[in-house]
Amino acid sequence: MNDAPDAEGRRRLVFVRGLALQARLGVHPHEKAAPQRVVIGVELAVQDDAAPFSIGADDFRRVVDYERVVKAARAVAASGHTLLVETLAERIAEAALADPRVLRARITVEKPDAFPDAASVGVVIERIRPE
Repeated sequence: MNDAPDAEGRRRLVFVRGLALQARLGVHPHEKAAPQRVVIGVELAVQDDAAPFSIGADDFRRVVDYERVVKAARAVAASGHTLLVETLAERIAEAALADPRVLRARITVEKPDAFPDAASVGVVIERIRPE
C-alpha cells in the first residue's frame, strides 16, 4: 500500500497474510460443485492517533483487531457461492471498512489450485473510505 504505514500521515498498517480458507468460488461447473482452497491477504491502512511521536495507550480498544478481520474474511468466504474472485475481495474490503478507523483496504484473493502449472492466480483490489 503506497500510503501505509506513515507516521506523518498518522497511519499504521494492519495485515493478515496467507489466510487459507475453503470457499465456493468460480464460474466453472467443477468450481460450483465443491469448495476450493483460496488464500487471502489483507492490508489495512489504519488511523494511528499516537503517530508520529508518542506511544499510544496499551489498550486493546484503540487498535483494529486482526482477529476480527480474520473472522470477517472467514464469514464472507463461507457465505455461499461467489462467481468472481473480485467480488469476494470486494466483500472482504467492505467488511474491513466497517471499522471507521480503517482508511484503506487492499485485499488479495488467490486460487492456488486453479492450474497445475501455475503457483497461483487471483486478484488484488483496493478500496478507500468515502470522504
